[in-house]
Amino acid sequence: MTPLEIGIAGGIILFVLIALGLPIGVSMGAIGVVGLALITNIDAALSRLAQTAYSMTANYITAVIPLFVIMGEFAFVSGLTKEAYAATYKWLGRLPGGLAMATIGGCAGFAAVCGSSEATALTIGSFALPEMRQHRYDPRLALGSIAAGGTLGILIPPSMAFVLYGLITEQSIGKLFLAGVFPGILLASLFLITIYILTKINPSYGPPGGKTSFREKLTAFKDVWGVLILFIVVMGGIYGGVLTPTEAAAAGAFSAFLIALFRRKLNKKNLVSSFMNTLRVTGFVFVIIIGAVLFGYLMAASGVSIALANFVSGLPVSSLGILISILVLYLILGCLMDAFAMVLVTMPILYPVIINLGYDPIWFGVLIVIMMEMGMITPPIGMNVFVLRGISRDIPMYMIFEGALPFVISMAICVAILIAFPDIALFLPNAMKR
Repeated sequence: MTPLEIGIAGGIILFVLIALGLPIGVSMGAIGVVGLALITNIDAALSRLAQTAYSMTANYITAVIPLFVIMGEFAFVSGLTKEAYAATYKWLGRLPGGLAMATIGGCAGFAAVCGSSEATALTIGSFALPEMRQHRYDPRLALGSIAAGGTLGILIPPSMAFVLYGLITEQSIGKLFLAGVFPGILLASLFLITIYILTKINPSYGPPGGKTSFREKLTAFKDVWGVLILFIVVMGGIYGGVLTPTEAAAAGAFSAFLIALFRRKLNKKNLVSSFMNTLRVTGFVFVIIIGAVLFGYLMAASGVSIALANFVSGLPVSSLGILISILVLYLILGCLMDAFAMVLVTMPILYPVIINLGYDPIWFGVLIVIMMEMGMITPPIGMNVFVLRGISRDIPMYMIFEGALPFVISMAICVAILIAFPDIALFLPNAMKR
């Protein structure tokens, strides 16, 4: 077999292994090593495996992963999540669908201190869902808003998705974080508009909550000081050029630890649980990163990436048409496989195409993360929906997907706006102090 044929065969086998349920990181790593061994020799392939495993885990940049995970753990222990939800409810609760809007606001607030979509959905959903049940919300709107709001966890920085994208494509993680700020605000706003429209069309979908005085609304700000401090420490440090992403992650984690201590929320049980959860998530992510990098080496060594980039660039189609085709491909793949898996598998192949077309890799990263968000709430593999199924056993799965559908449309609108106005994503990265 020629190197190109080995690379193509590796890609096909990878999809088969994923379909069989094998771990994505292990599958990519095994195919990468075997493919490289066939192209070169077994010694070279094993050497590449050892070098990649060490360089990825001992890398200064990858330290952001455990640091941001532990920051989210401490923020959860501190009770910042409930306070962000309660504060948003005081401002939006009186509107039609106010509780669902507060859920979006709470998710956005927690996303600012947690980089996981599933964790955001589960954390907010654990107390937002009972509240909406009590107010007789339609379960489709209740669970759909939680599932959609949870996806903000990987768009609003700090974001694990941006970290993985930055490591695989060798782009600045700090710039990617900044690029997600305005699109995150835009998408959260579109979610709020979606809820308002749905409840206007059908008022029984989400009745208004109780009235809140202006004084109560103002005092609500004192409940979100912890979230604001963490966001300012992390994003302010990166934007001002004072801190690198890794230093900002360390400062954020330490600040979250101090907040938990100040509030007397930290005990031995919480501390051990936070560290154990961080170890589990970090180990899982590191295996995925190592596997993705090895698979990327195979795609480069076999010539698949270059061949595809040259083929696509030579098509009699505009660059915009090719970009839209790639995004549609991600929409389809998001319905068939895990959101992170689809990006990690395809990025070594499609990223050179995007660069060849002249698109900004930071801007493209934002689009990809939004496509990942779509994958998290579309059937049959929507991780946020599966997570929420655990706290809503009496609600059929199809109703949760049905409730999430309007928010998928909101995401598509957000992507269209970012394509038309890329500066929404690029303004902060371009203005960042070097």
